[in-house]
Amino acid sequence: MTPAVVLLSGGLDSTTTLAIARRDGFAPYAMTFRYGQRHTEEVDAARRIAADAGVPQHVVVDIDLRVFGGSALTTELAVPKDRSADDSVPITYVPARNTIFLSYALAWAEVLGASDVFIGVNAVDYSGYPDCRPEYIAAFERMANLATRAGIEGRTLSIRTPLIELSKAEIIQLGTTLGVDYSLTTSCYDPSGGVACGHCDACLLRLKGFETAGLLDPIVYAETGTRSAVSRKP
Repeated sequence: MTPAVVLLSGGLDSTTTLAIARRDGFAPYAMTFRYGQRHTEEVDAARRIAADAGVPQHVVVDIDLRVFGGSALTTELAVPKDRSADDSVPITYVPARNTIFLSYALAWAEVLGASDVFIGVNAVDYSGYPDCRPEYIAAFERMANLATRAGIEGRTLSIRTPLIELSKAEIIQLGTTLGVDYSLTTSCYDPSGGVACGHCDACLLRLKGFETAGLLDPIVYAETGTRSAVSRKP
C-alpha cells in the first residue's frame, strides 16, 4: 500500500479523514501533536483511534506553543461558550498551528517516501480559522514542492483535504458509511474529566452536525451526563 501521512487530532474531522485515506488505498501513518493544549483528552483519543484503525505507525510529537500564547487553547484565557456565529477569528485560534503541523507532516512524508499528506480542514462548517481555507492549503502545497528534496527531484507532494467542501453533517454521514466509531473521538475545547462541555464552538458545531445528519452523537456531554443529540444554536 502507498504510504501517506494523516494528521490525527482525535477529533471528528481528522478521524473521518483517516478513514478516507484507508478507503482510498493508502497506508496511513498518523501524526498527533501534544502542543501545550489545555487538556490531554484529544491526544488520548488519537491514540485510541490509531489503535482501532491499525495504522502502521502513530507518532505523538511534542512541541510547546504555550511559549507564544495568543490562544484560549494554550493559555488561561477563557474558552468562549454559546458564542454567536460571526466572521471574526475566535480566541481559540492557535497562531500558525496548521502551518506548524503541516511542516512536521511534510518532513515525515519525505522520510517515509510518501507523496500525500491528509488533513481534515473544512471551509464550510468551521470556526473561522484562516488556516482552514482552500487558498491556504493551495499555497502550502506550492511551498512544499519548492522547499523539499522530493519536490525538486520530481516527486510531487499533495496536501489532501477530502472534507474541505463538506458540511459537518455531510462529514458525519460519510464517516458513518465508512464505519467510523465516533464514540472514540473528542471535539470539545474545554472538557472536564473527559466529558464535553456542550457549549464551546467545537461542541456546538458537532451537535448541530449530528442533529442535521439525523444521527445520535455517541459521546457524553456534561449538561446531561448522558449521550445527547440536542443542538444548541450558536
